[in-house]
Amino acid sequence: MQLELRHLEAVRRIAEAGSLGRAAARLGVSQPALSAQLRRIERVTGGELFVRSRYGVEPTPLGEYVLSAARRVLGEMDALTAGTRAAAPHPTLRLGCILLVLVDRLFGHLEEQLPGHEIDLGTEHSAASLTRMLGAGQYDAILYGELADHEVPLPEGVAARTLIAKEPACVRLSAAHPLARQEQIELADLAGETWTALTDDGDGGPEAMADACRRAGFTPTLRYRIDDRRVRWELIAAGRAISMCQPTSPPVEGTVLRPLVGDPLFGRIRLAWNRAAVSEHQAGRLYRAAGRAYLASIPDHTFYRAWWEARPELHPVLD
Repeated sequence: MQLELRHLEAVRRIAEAGSLGRAAARLGVSQPALSAQLRRIERVTGGELFVRSRYGVEPTPLGEYVLSAARRVLGEMDALTAGTRAAAPHPTLRLGCILLVLVDRLFGHLEEQLPGHEIDLGTEHSAASLTRMLGAGQYDAILYGELADHEVPLPEGVAARTLIAKEPACVRLSAAHPLARQEQIELADLAGETWTALTDDGDGGPEAMADACRRAGFTPTLRYRIDDRRVRWELIAAGRAISMCQPTSPPVEGTVLRPLVGDPLFGRIRLAWNRAAVSEHQAGRLYRAAGRAYLASIPDHTFYRAWWEARPELHPVLD
């Protein structure tokens, strides 16, 4: 194995975080995976780079040497990236998104806000994957969600701005479900249901859902974790599971989307960008494009339109 930039970044993050657990969270990986990666790096460098102490982990003399070189190399790569992008007249903007509902409407607004720019739009299933790829330079900016009080850790050199500060979570269930006839559903009435969620959103969703259900008096049964949203919708349409969803989720055949009484769970949408690749001016235009795409989806949902119009303090400032 040869050392790569991602290995140097891992060493730097461990040193800065002071513990493998915190470094793993910031990198968007599990602690066992980061520990295994560190062992592989140490085999290449020929010795231990960190020792455990009562305060966390501290670099060994060899670790200090590798860390110094890592910071120098990574700093030069950041400068190279920023310089080459600045020299390009219209660099390709690499935008990553979780499969948020606004993505379908985003292209036209991006073309309006960033004329002449080539847009490379990719979708991922996890906020953790998005932030990791943003930190590795695979994306220049990302759109992602967070649930309840969870904050997605962001890489260094990244700025962020909240696009939608609060949106209520809804529930998607089979159109044949007995509760589908109700305009609103009490979360407590969903006790005993089987839930499905993405494999790893990285947005705090499963934890926030479990907390909301416990406050409603029950522990949810989360049986299915599925990356493929089409498979999730088919599972729900068949009546085998239900799922939390955004209030602007598009219609899915065989299912219905219903708001929850009292809004027991909220999410938010954020934009983050690499300051070395995206200027403040470009970030502002990205923000406006995403905001307008989101607002364009609201009229399609009667119950959410009324909720949204009653809360002007939550509306993004797009002018």
